This record gives sequence, C-alpha cells and structure tokens, in this order.
Amino acid sequence: MGRPMQVSRYWRHFKEKYRLIGGKCKNCGHVHFPKRPICPECGSQEIEDFQFSGKGKVVSWTIVRNPPSGYEYYKPYPIALVELEEGPVVLTQLTDVDPEEIYFGMEVEMVTRKVREFEEDGIILYGYKFRPPIK
Repeated sequence: MGRPMQVSRYWRHFKEKYRLIGGKCKNCGHVHFPKRPICPECGSQEIEDFQFSGKGKVVSWTIVRNPPSGYEYYKPYPIALVELEEGPVVLTQLTDVDPEEIYFGMEVEMVTRKVREFEEDGIILYGYKFRPPIK
C-alpha cells in the first residue's frame, strides 16, 4: 500500500477535499474544479476561490469490484461523474446508496467521508464523496 502524502501537501489541498472550493476567473467568470492558476477558458491568471454548492447530478457511473490496494474495505463501490450545479464535472465515489438504485440524472450532494486508512501509520484520510440528498 502506498504511503500517505506529506502533511504539508495534504493541508495545501484541504479546501478542495473538505469544502469543495475551486476557482473562478475574475476576467470571464468561468468556474473550475480543482482550482487552477490559469483560467482554462480565457488564459487569465486572475483567479479567486469559489465555493461550490456541493449539489449535482450523476452523469455516468460504474461499480468497482476489483479495487486498488488500500480500498478493498469498500468493495464493491460505485464511482461516478457528477456534474455540479455550477457546471464542472468531478469524479467521485458515491456513498450511502445501493448501487442498484443509481440512475442517470440522480440528484446528489457532497458529504465528507473517510477515503482511506493507513493502518501502519494510524493516519485516516478524509475527502468529499457524494450521496443522494436526505429528504
């Protein structure tokens, strides 16, 4: 199993992993995730933080039955392309849903969940996943 990323690098990505913060171009208004130093639409370097709503719809999905090392605990598990309300598409694990109940266009919301555990180091990594909204 691979080693966890360095603590300093992990904290640099804290906003993306826990709060779904991307970038918004001050020049053309394009929003993107993850945040990039240059706007992919107009090439401007005037990028500010943008808080996504965390709501979206499933565009496509698959069920992972033979996961990579370190993710065996979750198998089988669904991963999906989720189009956020604001436009960007993110690749994410779906949680709190039966794989048989997933469908195209299904509404989902972001939640923070455990992503991986490094038993030898005692480190637990958390990040965003998506689930059907609680009604």
